Amino acid sequence: MLKSSAAIVAFLLLWELAPRVGLVDSIFLPPVSEVLVKWVELAVNGQLWEHLGASLARSLAGFSLAIVVAVPLGIVIGWYRLVGELLNPLLELMRNTAALALLPVFVLLLGLGESSKVALIVFACTWPILLNTISAVRTVDPLLIKSARSLGFGSLAVFTKVVLPAAVPMVFTGVRLAAANSILVLVAAEMVGAKAGVGYLINMAQYNFQVPEMYAGIITISLLGLGFNLGLVTLERRLSRWRT
Repeated sequence: MLKSSAAIVAFLLLWELAPRVGLVDSIFLPPVSEVLVKWVELAVNGQLWEHLGASLARSLAGFSLAIVVAVPLGIVIGWYRLVGELLNPLLELMRNTAALALLPVFVLLLGLGESSKVALIVFACTWPILLNTISAVRTVDPLLIKSARSLGFGSLAVFTKVVLPAAVPMVFTGVRLAAANSILVLVAAEMVGAKAGVGYLINMAQYNFQVPEMYAGIITISLLGLGFNLGLVTLERRLSRWRT
């Protein structure tokens, strides 16, 4: 535990000392203690929770929709070769399109409201989940499948008892990548037409030159991403206990 936190402690000490000894301009990079004081102020007056709640609602909505769409679709594409061959050209085209490049398109089609922001998050989160699910289903050890069939398992039993459990780790890798994407895209989406959200908070603090408040928002986004990741790691361990 101490070893894993040493790098974080060293980083925070460097952040605290660098502005104080003149290595960087404290106007543009205030000491971390000042940022934490501002973070506490925002938390106490309720602004932080208002913006965090808005961001969390958008991120969870888009992330959850992506899982609902991408996991079943990935399973179908991975299990049925013909479906994969038909859809592969379209998938290759779409997955190489940057999500942020489509932000103006979503805004034009869905407006500046919540729909465009959630849709952008869905798009960004879908691809890592979809591609990892396809790969997970296709790369299940053939010996496991042959062994199950030799024991008299039917196709449905092989799929549910062998393929799906074996695919869980790689699927969760895609889900964790998607969670990170949901945070990254969320910040950019909230900088366009939003009236609440951590991305909006960061953007407004920058425009008003409220630098400690800006860094407080950045720390909040980092903590949100960390919380997402820890939650997914815990869930993955519970669903893949068979590996131990």
